[in-house]
Amino acid sequence: MASHNELGRVGEECAAAYLANSGYTILEKNYRFDRAEVDLICQFEQELVVVEVKTRQSTYLAGPEETVTLSKQKSIIKAVNQYIRENEIDLECRFDIISILLNKKEFQLDHLEDAFYPTC
Repeated sequence: MASHNELGRVGEECAAAYLANSGYTILEKNYRFDRAEVDLICQFEQELVVVEVKTRQSTYLAGPEETVTLSKQKSIIKAVNQYIRENEIDLECRFDIISILLNKKEFQLDHLEDAFYPTC
């Protein structure tokens, strides 16, 4: 496995553990639909929470949360719409980003709630 894939996998595991410890129920990990992948789909109280996890070793070029482009947002929304239909979910939906900085010197996790909204 390429080192960037391994870093991403470790970041997703850290994010899932953080969410579970914060009272979220993890419903799906790496849900795929069409060409899209959703890192984590959770439930927190009466909300469906969709989480994109971005893990980096450095913020030199951009913070991890800045790399969730409009195109990526659209593909996540499309996949989540399918997930909601498949599972007949009737909950409000929120889109979060968990940004993780992980290197030999530091670990930092930032949870950005309502990071983006579905557009018309």
